[in-house]
This record gives sequence, C-alpha cells and structure tokens, in this order.
Amino acid sequence: MSSAARRILGAFTGLVVAGSVTALPAVAADDDGPVEAGISIAKVEGLADDFDLGVDVSSVLSLEASGVVFRDTAGRPADLFDVLADAGVTDVRVRVWNDPWDAQGRGYGGGNTDVPRAVEIGERATAAGLGVLVDLHYSDFWADPAKQHAPKAWEDLDVDAKVAAVGDFTHDALAAFAAAGVDVETVQIGNETNNGVAGVTAWADRARMFSAGSAAVRDVLPDARVALHFTNPETAGRYAGYARQLDTYGVDYDVFASSYYPYWHGSLTNLTSVLSSVATTYGKDVMVAETSWAYTLDEGDGHPNTIQTAYPQYPTSVQGQATEVRDVVAAVAAVGDAGTGVYYWEPAWLPVGPPEAWEANRALWQEHGSGWATSYAGEYDPEDAGQWYGGSSWENQAMFDFQGNPLESLNVFSYVRTGAVAPREVTGVTPAEVRLVAGEPVELPGTVDVTYNDGVTENQAVTWEADDVAAIGGVGSYEVAGVTDAGVDVTVTVLVQVRNHLVDGSFEDGGAAWTITGTGAAVARTANSADLAHSVDFWHGSDYAFEVTQTVTGLEPGEYRVSATTQGGDAGASDVRVLSLTSGGASAEAPLEIAGWQVFRTATTGTVTVGDDGVATVGAAFTLAGGAWGTVDAFVLERVGDTPVTHPAYDAATVYTAGDRVSLDGRVFEALWWTRGATPGTSPWGAWAEIAGTADGTAVWTDSRVFVAGDVVVHDGVTFVARWWTRNQEPGASVRGPWERQG
Repeated sequence: MSSAARRILGAFTGLVVAGSVTALPAVAADDDGPVEAGISIAKVEGLADDFDLGVDVSSVLSLEASGVVFRDTAGRPADLFDVLADAGVTDVRVRVWNDPWDAQGRGYGGGNTDVPRAVEIGERATAAGLGVLVDLHYSDFWADPAKQHAPKAWEDLDVDAKVAAVGDFTHDALAAFAAAGVDVETVQIGNETNNGVAGVTAWADRARMFSAGSAAVRDVLPDARVALHFTNPETAGRYAGYARQLDTYGVDYDVFASSYYPYWHGSLTNLTSVLSSVATTYGKDVMVAETSWAYTLDEGDGHPNTIQTAYPQYPTSVQGQATEVRDVVAAVAAVGDAGTGVYYWEPAWLPVGPPEAWEANRALWQEHGSGWATSYAGEYDPEDAGQWYGGSSWENQAMFDFQGNPLESLNVFSYVRTGAVAPREVTGVTPAEVRLVAGEPVELPGTVDVTYNDGVTENQAVTWEADDVAAIGGVGSYEVAGVTDAGVDVTVTVLVQVRNHLVDGSFEDGGAAWTITGTGAAVARTANSADLAHSVDFWHGSDYAFEVTQTVTGLEPGEYRVSATTQGGDAGASDVRVLSLTSGGASAEAPLEIAGWQVFRTATTGTVTVGDDGVATVGAAFTLAGGAWGTVDAFVLERVGDTPVTHPAYDAATVYTAGDRVSLDGRVFEALWWTRGATPGTSPWGAWAEIAGTADGTAVWTDSRVFVAGDVVVHDGVTFVARWWTRNQEPGASVRGPWERQG
C-alpha cells in the first residue's frame, strides 16, 4: 500500500476508550463523523488528503535494544510503526547525524542515529505504509539554534570544503535510503538553523551550504521535497527575514519548516500569520516539523523532564495533548494549500525503567544510547552533554504511557479528519494562583473559569473552604480548596510574598521600567522564566556584554537587599555576572550563577542603607563568552529593617553631657554626667557607663549605669521604663520599685 493510500485509510481508523486506542470499523471517506471516543476533538474542516500527519521516532532502535516494549490497543506487544499507522499517522521523521560515536565506537545517545540506523528506521516506516522525512543535522549530535557544531571530520575545513562536504554527505546518505527502498518524501537540510549550520554562520556562506544539500536531493531523489527548518516564530520579523535571505541568495527549496512548542513559541494565530507571509511572498509550502505537549507531570525514569510545571495554553492531560496537536494542524491548514503538514516530536520516547531502577537505567542509556545523551558525548559537546547526560526528558510528552500502551491522544491523527466526541468532563480550571503581599487582606475570586473537553468554558461561582483561608499567614504558599455552584471541586494556590519595591520585577509588563543596555539581551516570553511567563532572555554568537538596571525613588529610609534568579548554559570560565544594589554611595553585590538549563539559582546581595533621599539602583551586569545563553528574572528589592542606630566615635576634646552615647573599640558607652577627657571604660563608674544595644537601638539594662525617669530598657526579653533615678536596681525585682513593666 502506498503512503498516500495509507494516509487516507489511516484517517478513519481507531477509537479511543479507557485510556488506550481501540480499532474502529472502517469509516467511509465521505462520513463526516464525529466518532464516539474517549477524547473530544473538533474536526479540522477541509484538511487535504495528502496533509502530512507525522511523528519523529528517531530513538526507537535504542529504546527497543534497552527493552522497551510497545503495545497495540489490546495491550499486546506490537511493532511501533504498525501502531502508529493504525492510529492515523501518515509519515515518520528521522534525524541523521554524521558520526555520533566516539573513537571506541560508543554512541553519543539520542538514538545514535547515523545513516545506517536512520535507514533501518526508514525501512520499517516504509513497510508500515508510512512516508519518511529525512532530517539531516550536519552534525555528530544535537543541532539547534544554540548548537551548530561541525561534524568531527569537518572541524578543520574552510567554508568551501564544508560546502562540498554537505553535498557529498547528502548524496551518499540519500543514496543509502534509495538503495533500501525507503519512501523518502521530504529531506530537511539542517535542523533549526536560525544561527548557522555545521559551524557556518554568515548568510552568504550558509546559503551555499543549503544549496549544496538541496542540489544533492534533486540529484538522488528528484521527487522528494527539500525543506529548510527554523524556529522561534514568536519573534517579530524573524521568519520574514530568513525567507528574504534565502530568496536573496537564490536557495532552491520547497518547504519552509518551523518548530512550534506552545511553551515557548507564541500564539497559533501568530504562527499561521508568519507562515502565511512566507508562503504568499515567496511561493513556498510550509509545515510544522516539531511540536508536542505534556500529558502528565510524572517523572518516569529518574532523569528530570524538560517540562516540569503546568503551562496555561492547554491542560496537562491526555485531552490537552490531543487538543494541542489538533490546534497546530488547524493553524497550519489555515495557511491554505501551502500548509502541508505537522510532525509531533518523539511521541514514543519512553522510560527504559522506573525511577527506582536508576542505576540499571543508566547502564542501558550508556550501552544503547536510549537517553538524550551518554557520557561519551562529552568529547564532542563538553559544555552541555558533557555535564547533563542521562535518560529521557520527554516521556511525559509521549503518546504512550510508561508501560508502552498507546494513549487516547495518539488517535488525534485520525480524529482531525473525522472529529471525535466523548462524555463531558472538566479539563481545566482557572485561576490557578493568587498573589498577595504579606500583611494584605486575602481576597479570592468569586468565580472561576471551568473548561470542558468539548471546548466550552463556563464561568462558575465558587465557595472557598473557610478553614483553608484562615490558615493563610506569613510569606509562603497555601492551597485553598473550593467547590463551584455546578459541583466542580477546585483549588487555588495563594502565594504570599514579601513586598517588592521594584516596578515589574518579573517583566510581565514588558520591562518598560527597566533599562537594558549592551548586546544580546531582551525581554521575552519564555518557558525558561523563573517567575511567570517573561524574563530577560540573553544569547549572542560572539563575546558580548549587557546590563539590566532600574532606579527606584521614594523608598522609606532603612536597610534593603535585592535578589534575582538566573538559569542558562555554555558559560565561559572568565564570564562575569554580578547582581548589585547601590544607594548613597554604598553598594552590595552577589554573583549570578549559570548552572544549567532550567537549573534556577537565586542570588541575594547583602544589605545597603537607603537614606532620606529614598533612592536606590538595582543592576545585573553580564560579560559573557559567545554562545553563553540564559535568562535573568524575578528581581525583588526587599526592605529588611530600619537603619541601625549608630554612635559617634569618642573624642577626648569634645564636651559630653549626661546621656550622650559614643562608640569606642566596638563598644558603646553613655555619659553619666558632664565630662571631657575621661576615657570610656577606664573606670567602672567614672564619667561613662558601658551599655549594650539591640538591633533597633533600645538600651539593655546593666547594673553599672545610671538610669533616670523615662529611660526604656529590655531585660530578659521584657521592656521596662524607669520611674525615677536608679542604679543597680534590677528591673522586675520590685513590683513598685524604680521600674515599671510595659506590655
């Protein structure tokens, strides 16, 4: 059966019930549906019969070698490619690395997909009636906007030699696919090539690399489409600029392909808009080559997952995952005839064992390359894989459960053509969080938005649990339960925070209150934000520096400190990253750490005294090596107390009168009577009595000093006021003595 025929038939098979995919009777192509199922999916009207509904399963060989078993809808062991085809998948995408092996033949991981292994995956896809998209990275390991390392064999080549190497490698790789009878429909020249390909960054040279790869495709597989792949569609003008450069340099290609992950890449409306612009302006087809969504936040193998928190675009559920795929398909189809396909990234990247078997899992990742990277990859990518190698970070975005059973969401590839309906159930409730400053009254919303799997959102009144509300106290996080008038159980998180004296400390208002100078940094919406959705995002290909500052006025005099949170990677050994707080000529600093992707580190300065002018400046200054990247976010300027009481230093030439306080050698003394010349501490009685002080400047009782009526002291944690002159009389020793207890 041809891939095109399989495409049409696959659109009308599969029914989802009880958490797995169950085969449907054949449905006629003119049946409008919808079918009964365990999830609800709105049909994508007018979807072309040859629209690619694809998946990338490049890790499959390594997973199977590690003992992972995929199952069919009845729970029986089955071939992954047959399960995919039966669920409506039409095409398989497979990444290709040049040489993902060290000198001893040990794989770098991520499936170890060199040409022979990629061809094997292609053969199995073709046998199942699926078309194939070949994704050539022109690297020995992962290529993305931040990493475009040349293959080891090309590292010392100049641009001319690299252009020739791209042509030769593409020709030989595709010849291997053709010789094996693989049904290659599309060839991707490079992966997420925003900033370069194989270490080549200048557009004129990059265009030559693309053209060399394209020419090889035309020579070996003249019927295959040539795709170029980019990402970050959310950045204004980015795709228009890339397409203009490709046109300027005359690059021959058919498809402008984009990654689209809702966590990071903006709205679907924007996606349709920027892809439509490329299609209309330059006459190119467009597609989404990568997308995904998490169905759970559970961790399956002991290795941290890419997505560890819920995001607002869709529920973290099987229904949410299926809805995300459906909506991306609809967004690409909305471009018109030029919108040709959507590929889900690694829906079968499952755990090789449970978290408690981490040591055994690690041995399998190392031996078979079934994790995202092995330790052996460190020789090629020391800054990233060399430090953070391990297992799958993707199993909670798979379309199979951790035991290999297909989830209901896998059938979305069929249901986008027919539609599907399921019993009505709640899929999400907003708001998820209420924030307030410590000391403020707790105000919870009177209504919440309840979303159902049929896509309808209802605003429902809610009653909150009084005991939960009463338990809200100081700084911290509190969960409050409630129930809506429709009987839906809901919860809200109440986050009690310190008062932040900065404006827009988390950049949710766009950062207008901040000044950003230098190169490589801008406010952006990103999943790498430490707080909420926005942060200052930074990256540049060559050495760079920038500074983020805000000057605050009208502060109450007192002691302040500032904190901020960073994450990122590829930092240089000589990089400088400093958080600072300055006021009245005094300053405090703290180093800002870049410890890894989404490894958030919070730095806090020491305290600085803000005086009567009430002015302070907060800053974060970065001097970074080219390629270093990350975010800085969640700035908090906190008042931690009043200005400490200080005492003038003793001067023998000064006249002091009773009650004057001075400091000498770190000790505080008070004059008992008029004096000049008598040195504090030279006599226990003399002109001076030593006193102790508290943080707020209140005196502490000592039996060596004289007190007069009205003096306030603290003794054993209790405050007393002197009723008349006294010395030696201990506070509290007499009910009606010289001391009167306060409070």
